[in-house]
Amino acid sequence: MINNRDNNLLILLGPTSVGKTAISIKLAQKMPDIEIISADSMQIYKYMDIGTAKPKKSILKIIKHHMIDIVDPSDDFDVTKYNKLATKIILDVFKRGKMPILMGGSGLYISSIINPLFTGPAKDVEYRESLEEEAKLHGKKYLYDKLSKIDPISASKIELNDLRRIIRALEVYKSNGKTISYLQKKASTKNAKFKYHIIGFKRDRVNLYQRINLRVDKMIKHGFIEEVKMLRKMGYKEDLNSMHGLGYKQINNHLNGAYSKEDAIDLIKIETRHYAKRQMTWFKNKINNIEWIDLDEYDEEKMLSKIINNCRGSKN
Repeated sequence: MINNRDNNLLILLGPTSVGKTAISIKLAQKMPDIEIISADSMQIYKYMDIGTAKPKKSILKIIKHHMIDIVDPSDDFDVTKYNKLATKIILDVFKRGKMPILMGGSGLYISSIINPLFTGPAKDVEYRESLEEEAKLHGKKYLYDKLSKIDPISASKIELNDLRRIIRALEVYKSNGKTISYLQKKASTKNAKFKYHIIGFKRDRVNLYQRINLRVDKMIKHGFIEEVKMLRKMGYKEDLNSMHGLGYKQINNHLNGAYSKEDAIDLIKIETRHYAKRQMTWFKNKINNIEWIDLDEYDEEKMLSKIINNCRGSKN
């Protein structure tokens, strides 16, 4: 049985195709008190199974998973909603004496669980529209320079062309007279909700890219294109956030005649490799205290035993 008196949350993360799902399933088979909370920004959507690499239905029936198939592809969903739902689930798992494992590759979702979210003031639609007009009249640099004078810290972290974030930073300052960088720093000093231990999985880049290519080929073989056709037939438009997900966008473009099936597949592989690289950069720059395990070098049984020991008394 799991000794989890201190309510320790185990977090398993890593880039796409590294092997997180297979490891979490093997852990759950060895430790039946485990419940898995997905931290994947696409697996939340119903009907989108193949392109999001969800665990098989047979696995989901046997091993308790949360935050999978929870919203319709047409629904708006963001990190704030994820944080609220996932936090509630984690606390409930603790209450029932089980062991929650947060597992996935969406860095923003994972970060929201271990670091307090900065939500800021509500939107000021009128002010936003006035700033957008200023940008049209004077250019984005005009607003960027305005932000640089008010909040040089935030400006240094925002690209000059990122109008949405520039406007948000100005909006926050107008709302309460405090800069967004100050409020974010203040929020980050609060204690995290959980004690946690983070294990990150990685592989040699060449090996990881080969796994990505094979995964995409398997997705196509198992009916990814047919899945997108089904979604379109169900009425889900291409402009939805869900239909802009990695792979879905390329298949939609192929179905619209923008390029061939072969080109679509190649583009999915390229974009997935780029995404995996961005994931690793995010994890290394945004999340601290990750214990990395190289799956190309670690004996599987030894690795599983190591994780199980963390489950029985991990410390942050």
